[in-house]
Amino acid sequence: MSHFSQIKTQIRSLDSLKSALADMGIEWKSGAAPVRGYKGQTQTAEVVIQQDNGYDVGFAWNGQEYELVADMQFWQLNHSVDHFLRQVTQRYAYHTVMTETQSQGFQVAEEQSNEDGSIRLVLQRWSA
Repeated sequence: MSHFSQIKTQIRSLDSLKSALADMGIEWKSGAAPVRGYKGQTQTAEVVIQQDNGYDVGFAWNGQEYELVADMQFWQLNHSVDHFLRQVTQRYAYHTVMTETQSQGFQVAEEQSNEDGSIRLVLQRWSA
C-alpha cells in the first residue's frame, strides 16, 4: 500500500515552479527522479526536494498540472504543507505573470510587497 499523497495544484509551468522554489531558498533537483517514501517506495517526479530525514517531496506532472507528491507522515520542511503550497503558489503566480507580461511588451513600473504578504505590481507598456 502506497503512503504517497498527491495534492493537486494549478502549476503548469515547470520554469515558473523552479523559479518559485529558488525564490524560497529551497534546493531541488530537476529531471525525472525518484521521490523516496515509506519502506523504500518511490514515485517519479520532475522536481525533487530532498529532506534530511531521507524522504523527499516532489512535483510530478499528471498530464495537466504538477502535483505535490510526498509521504506526509515524513514531512520535514520548515512550514506546514498548506503554508508551503501557499508560498509556492504565490511565487509561481508572480513568475508566471512576469513572464507573460514581458512577452507582451510590458515592464514593471512599480513593485510593492505588502504586510499581508501580497504583492502589488504596476505594469506599463509604451506604444508608438
